[in-house]
Amino acid sequence: MQKAIYTTVGIDELLPHVQVLKGVGARFVQMHAERNVDDGSYRLVYTFINVRAAQEHIAQDSSYAIEDLVVEGIDQYQEIPSISSYYPAVFPFENEAHDLFGLAITDMQIDFKGFFYQVSTAEPMSVITPEVKAAREKAMKVRAAAEAKARKAAAEKAAAAAAAAGEGTAGATVAQPAAAAGSDAQHDDAAAKAALKAAEMEAKLAAMDPEKAAKVRAALAAKAARDKQKKEA
Repeated sequence: MQKAIYTTVGIDELLPHVQVLKGVGARFVQMHAERNVDDGSYRLVYTFINVRAAQEHIAQDSSYAIEDLVVEGIDQYQEIPSISSYYPAVFPFENEAHDLFGLAITDMQIDFKGFFYQVSTAEPMSVITPEVKAAREKAMKVRAAAEAKARKAAAEKAAAAAAAAGEGTAGATVAQPAAAAGSDAQHDDAAAKAALKAAEMEAKLAAMDPEKAAKVRAALAAKAARDKQKKEA
C-alpha cells in the first residue's frame, strides 16, 4: 500500500520547503484546499512525488514516494504565496482554491506563452524539459521580431506615402503612392503572419518526440513543394 510523508508547515515556511523539494527533483502532483467547519479556517495540502524520499526509505519500505506539505489554520484573508515560480503546473489548483474559497494566493507566475501545461514524456506528472522551454522561448522571440519588423515597415511605407502626397498636386498622383503603400503594407503583414505561423509550428515540433517531429517536418516540406508547383503551373 502506498504510504505518504506529511509535513506540517507555516505559511512563511511553505516556499523554503518547496524550494528544497524542487532541488531534490520532486515532482508536483496536486494541491487542494479544505475548510474546517469547526472554526472556519482553511487547510492547504500540496502533494509531490519525491523519488529521493523513496530511495532513502528503501531499507524500511520502498513505498515512501508521496510527500505532502500541509498548511493549517489559514484565515480567509491571509496572503498565501504561490509556488508557481517553482512548479507552474500548480496554477489551476491555486486558481481553483481562489475561486472556490476566496483564498488570497499571491504572486502567481503565469507565463504560458501560448502553451498550457504539457508533459514532456510519457511519465506521469513530468515537467517541461529545458530544451523544450528554450525552443518555445526562441519561437516567441522570432514571433516578436517578425511583428516588430512588419510594424516598422508599414510605418515607413505610410510615412513615405504621406510625404509623396504632400508634394503632389494632382489627385491621381497622390492616390497612386498611397495605394502602393497599402499594397506593400498588406504584403508585410502577410509575411509577418507567415513568420509567426512558422515560429509557432517550430515550437510545437520542439515539444514532440524527435522521430514524430521528423515525420511532420517531412510532410510539411512535401506539402510546401506541392504548393510551389501549383503556383508555378
